[in-house]
Amino acid sequence: MSHDPSTTAILLVDPYNDFLSEGGKLWPRVAAIAEKVHLLDHLRQIVSTARITGVQIIFVPHHRWQPGDYADFQNATPYQLSSAEAQVFAKGTWGGTFHDDFQTQPGDIVAAEHWGSSGFANTDLDLQLKQHGIRRIVLIGMIANTCIESSARFGMELGYHVTLVTDATGAFSPDAMHSAHAINGPTFAHAILTTDELINQLTA
Repeated sequence: MSHDPSTTAILLVDPYNDFLSEGGKLWPRVAAIAEKVHLLDHLRQIVSTARITGVQIIFVPHHRWQPGDYADFQNATPYQLSSAEAQVFAKGTWGGTFHDDFQTQPGDIVAAEHWGSSGFANTDLDLQLKQHGIRRIVLIGMIANTCIESSARFGMELGYHVTLVTDATGAFSPDAMHSAHAINGPTFAHAILTTDELINQLTA
């Protein structure tokens, strides 16, 4: 099954330095998996191919922490609170900036920041996709079993064709990667591909 560039978008989720760069606050937790699957190389290949073939690139960023965030939330999760305490993705900091290799370019779209795991919930992502005629979404970035999975599930529920890319994402553990792609992914994704398989479809 090929991906028509005119109706396909690459959703690049949370490409922050805190996730993808040595010295980032979460890099030590994802480094082993990221290096095993050659995550950064595969992200570069997919983004480059998308730009060459005219596939829309949409950045799907997590909310960048600011002082006071979650302080008055009635139902902030322990993960949100611990991330706030560590000031992960802090606004105005290097960690809360996109990785140097994944900077926006003219024609890219940056969706509104998501507070939880889903890039769709309480953002303009669905609107942006519909207004640009997108029917197929390919999710890459961070991390496989939270923001990628939650956004992909939500996208499927909204009627999008969903593709996961097994070696263009990362997680905190091998079990999390396995769960995202081998157990949970097949229940909602229409395609689960490798980077090479995706690129072959985009360039067919």
